[in-house]
Amino acid sequence: MVRKIIFDTDTGVDDTMALFFGLASPELEFVGITTVYGNTDIDQCTLNSLRVIEEAGKPDIPVARGTGHPLVVETTLGGRAAHHVDGLGGAGHKFGPPKGKPIKASAAQFIVDMVMASPGEITLVPVGPLTNIALALRLEPRIVENVKEVIIMGGGITLGNVTPVAEANIHNDPHAANIVFSAGWPLTMVGLDATEQVIMDPDYLNALYGIGNKAANFIREIVPFYQGVFQHPKYRGGICVHDSSAIACAIDKSLFTIERMPVYVETEGHCKGFTVPDRYKRWEDSTEIDVCVGVDSERYLKLYRERISTYQ
Repeated sequence: MVRKIIFDTDTGVDDTMALFFGLASPELEFVGITTVYGNTDIDQCTLNSLRVIEEAGKPDIPVARGTGHPLVVETTLGGRAAHHVDGLGGAGHKFGPPKGKPIKASAAQFIVDMVMASPGEITLVPVGPLTNIALALRLEPRIVENVKEVIIMGGGITLGNVTPVAEANIHNDPHAANIVFSAGWPLTMVGLDATEQVIMDPDYLNALYGIGNKAANFIREIVPFYQGVFQHPKYRGGICVHDSSAIACAIDKSLFTIERMPVYVETEGHCKGFTVPDRYKRWEDSTEIDVCVGVDSERYLKLYRERISTYQ
C-alpha cells in the first residue's frame, strides 16, 4: 500500500537528498511539503523546496510555507554552518529561481486540513524543528486521532550533535518537540542513534555522482560544503544523510531496529533539547514512542542508490 506523506522540512543539503530519495520511491505519495526554518531561514527553505520538486519532475506537489521561528527560544539558524546560507552548500545560484510559488495556506493549516480530510491516511514526516507540527496540534488537537503516524528525524538517546546530548532539530525548538513527543499519537523517532550508522563514504558518493542523471548531478553540487563538516575519523571522509533515514523508515521499517520506550524532552537548562530515554518508566510525564536504535546500513545505502538511479 502506498503511504501518503506530508514532508515537513528545513530544506538544506540532507533534506534535499531525502526529497530526491522519497520522490523516486513508489511506496510514498507526497501529498504536500511544508517548510520550516532551521538549516537556513524560512524563505530560503521554501525556495529550495520548490527548486527540488521542479528538478525532480514533481512541480505540482503543494508547498506550504511554515513558521520562521521557534515557539519560545530564540532563532539561531546554526544549520547554516553545515548547509551554507543558501541551504544548498553554496551551490544554489547554479540552479536558478523556481518557477512555482508556495500555496496560500500556512504549513500548520495545511497539515490540519489534509489530516482531517483523510482520517487515518496521512503520515507526517518532519525532518526539521518541530514547530509547524506543534502549531498544527494547537490549531486542531484532533489530528492526534486522525493522523496515521508521525516519523521524525531528530533526537538521540545516546548522543547529540549540537551539544553533547542534543540533536539540532530538537534543540532548535525543544518546547515544540515536547508538545509533539507527548501528544500520544503513533510516533517513531529516527534519531542520531540510527542515522550516524549510515555513512556515505567517498567511494559511495563518487559512485552516486557517477549515475550522472539530474538528481545525482544536483547532489554532487551541494554535498562538498556539507561534507566539510564531517571531520571526525568515524565518518571516513564521508557524510551522514540524516533526513533520508526518516524517508527510509517511511518506506520500509524493517531496515531499522526499533525499541519502544518512554522519551522525555528537556526544554530548559544545560541539557535543553535532550530526548531522554526513560527505559525503566520512572517518570509519569514520559510518553512511549518507537525509537530507532539500529539500521541495516548496507541495505539502506543500496536502496538509496537504486532510487536515485531512476531519474532521467
